Amino acid sequence: MVRKRLTTLVLSLMLWLAGCTIWGEHKPHAWTEVTGGESLERVFWEQVKNKKWTELEPHLAATYVLVTPERSFERAAALEHWKQLDVREYSLGDFNVQPNGNTYVVAYTLILRGKLAGQPLPNTPMRAMTVWQHLARDWYAIAHSAAPATSSTQPK
Repeated sequence: MVRKRLTTLVLSLMLWLAGCTIWGEHKPHAWTEVTGGESLERVFWEQVKNKKWTELEPHLAATYVLVTPERSFERAAALEHWKQLDVREYSLGDFNVQPNGNTYVVAYTLILRGKLAGQPLPNTPMRAMTVWQHLARDWYAIAHSAAPATSSTQPK
């Protein structure tokens, strides 16, 4: 009887521990590790930070458009714009991922530390949005937009 209770207790403890997360969330660093809209953005910004242009470029659709508060860029100009970005560190949060068939619309808060074209980036959080489409076993960014968050749109 005692042995049966001990076995039940040990099995219950093992099941409970299996459900606990001892390690932190795995943050993807490569396109092969993408599991959804949030991880697409994490990989995108990791590639920008590490200047992995040959890995990033194939994930920008031929019709890719980048919209900033200053102007909009078509694919080639957008890539040149990204290349002027020297990201020292970044933070992503407050995700809102809306799936629609083979497409994700991903909105989030973005904080960048670093320089753009040699000028320091403002310390202002931004609201960003990317549209991702899954085609032929891969993900492609179709459009990206970012603008400074106003006080009413900043996370609390």
